[in-house]
Amino acid sequence: MKVAFIGTHGVGKTTLCYELAGRLKRRGLDADIVKEVARTSPLPINQQTSLEAQTWILMTQVAEEVRSASRHPVVVCDRSVLDNYAYLAHACGRQPALEAFVDYWLASYDLLVKVPVVGTASADGVRDTDAAFVGAIDALVDTLLAEKDTPHLRLDPADRERWMDQICDRVASTMPVHCPGS
Repeated sequence: MKVAFIGTHGVGKTTLCYELAGRLKRRGLDADIVKEVARTSPLPINQQTSLEAQTWILMTQVAEEVRSASRHPVVVCDRSVLDNYAYLAHACGRQPALEAFVDYWLASYDLLVKVPVVGTASADGVRDTDAAFVGAIDALVDTLLAEKDTPHLRLDPADRERWMDQICDRVASTMPVHCPGS
């Protein structure tokens, strides 16, 4: 099973990844996390990015997912190819060849969880906190989801306290697992 948390940066995807993986591990499942690869990019990211940088990020994301899935039955991803592609499309325009690959790879996810913007992006020393940039990426992720008619769980920004329960309910409906509370 592969679950990916998607959306713009600074909205809490990483925190949700670790919480879900922890719950699954407490249930005895061998779950691994694919961390956000943009942080390890040797090239500029955020608003200073390039097609080369974003292609590196996209392909490294896929490679990390393949590596993790070869060793673990459950993979929890801090991003997916879809939201990584949103950054690429925002910076460089849509790239038909890469988008065709993204469409192909989207089928490898059992669950995409769209994390909404709630408040302002958290400053972490890596990601850009410019509200217009954060909003543009979030809107582009939503556009891509709608255009591709991609099934996903959309978290309600007004109901943050229930997010993990909703995620666990969806995971349980996809595989025979009960996702225990904290």
